[in-house]
Amino acid sequence: METQDSLYNAPSSQTEEQDPVIFKPLVRSRFRQAPPDRFNAVYMIFFCLGIGSLLPWNFFCTAKHYWLYKLRNTTDQSHRQNDLGNYFESYLSFGSTVPSVLCLVINYLLVNKISAKVRVLSSLCVMLIVFCVTTILVKVDTSSWTYGFFGLTMACVVVISGASNVFLGSVFGEVGRFPMRNSQALISGQAMGGTFSAVASVVDLAAAGSISDSALAYFITADIFLVICIVLYLILPRIPYSSYYLNSLNERIQHTGDEHSGLLSNDTDSSSGSVGSASLSSNTGTVPPLKPILKKTSGVGFSVFYTFFISIIIFPSVSSNIKSVSKNSVSVWTSKYFVPLTCFLLYNFADWTGRQITAWIQIPGPKSKALPILVLLRTLFLPLFIFCNYQPRDYLHTVFFDRDFYPAIFISVLGLTNGYLGTLPMIYGPKIVPKELSEPTGVVMSFFLTFGLAAGSACSILVVHLI
Repeated sequence: METQDSLYNAPSSQTEEQDPVIFKPLVRSRFRQAPPDRFNAVYMIFFCLGIGSLLPWNFFCTAKHYWLYKLRNTTDQSHRQNDLGNYFESYLSFGSTVPSVLCLVINYLLVNKISAKVRVLSSLCVMLIVFCVTTILVKVDTSSWTYGFFGLTMACVVVISGASNVFLGSVFGEVGRFPMRNSQALISGQAMGGTFSAVASVVDLAAAGSISDSALAYFITADIFLVICIVLYLILPRIPYSSYYLNSLNERIQHTGDEHSGLLSNDTDSSSGSVGSASLSSNTGTVPPLKPILKKTSGVGFSVFYTFFISIIIFPSVSSNIKSVSKNSVSVWTSKYFVPLTCFLLYNFADWTGRQITAWIQIPGPKSKALPILVLLRTLFLPLFIFCNYQPRDYLHTVFFDRDFYPAIFISVLGLTNGYLGTLPMIYGPKIVPKELSEPTGVVMSFFLTFGLAAGSACSILVVHLI
């Protein structure tokens, strides 16, 4: 297996002894050794922030029974009203990802003008407020204004997804300054957020007496966790381990700017030149240099884009509409728990497992041709899911995979490959550029991810209408 030093141009645990360009004897004593991460506190904080970064999407996505209940046809049998429930996941995917691309562009432009702390806390507060509105609407009778409720819900989705992407891009940029295990914690937390929401959905569905009571408990859980994320982020810079990594970069730039101003500008290496421009942009508040970042990350960026492009076409728009072949039976399994368990819980648990594996195995490497090949092979999942028992089927009436275990196997492999092949390039991105570009590179990698989700969600609308 490749070692970490061979994977990256600069090791994730880089110290002053390994960075002779930036560090000089005059300032070396200030960065002798990073303090330990006692009790893995910082690791767990980034894990929880990872859960919070995709928590709004996961909770909106997993509450399928609630949306079907709210968007049910209460006045007539118009086909248009039924479409709101049947294709809600497609509208949800589109509404939650397309506006996010714009938010990530704005986030990149503001990365050196507004501090990460302001961007993170403001986005968390926006998510909390919108989620509180969603929680209140659970107990509001919306049967007389179904389309109005649908429009309001989509507006909430747009706002909350934009805020969550600003939050994710900012936190991913910050974690790029830390050793790689913290980046893995953040991304693994994202997948655990899906598992957490799926488990909460099943528990609430089983324990509550009605769908509205289940949804109320479900969304209150999300509200509480967002408050926890705010508290944890405020605690983060007070921990010596995280303070070392968050402050050392700024101090490096200050010292190299004051005492070695000519060193970086005279260096002919392209990477060192990027460091110099990044340092300058950090000091002057200008927009970070995009061209060197894209040049370094184009390969891993494509892998991120296409991995999530395929995943969002299938999950949840197609996978959540695959019904049990025994749906007409009186079994609670087929009528109530089949979709929450086989679609949401299996996918999110497999996704989390795939991301966890990257903590021990990082193969293929960032420059390997095998990485994009494996990513492209995931296209084969499309026909596999389309020819399961997807309902309703308007055009493709043939079902090849007519057993309930088929979609369970397919969704597990889809989630596992999404977690592994989506996490590797996301981790590689901020590590294959100079540390001074790690934060804007984190935003760029988030842009690749979100652009893949946006393009995939648009295609998912087309796919579900063609089945």
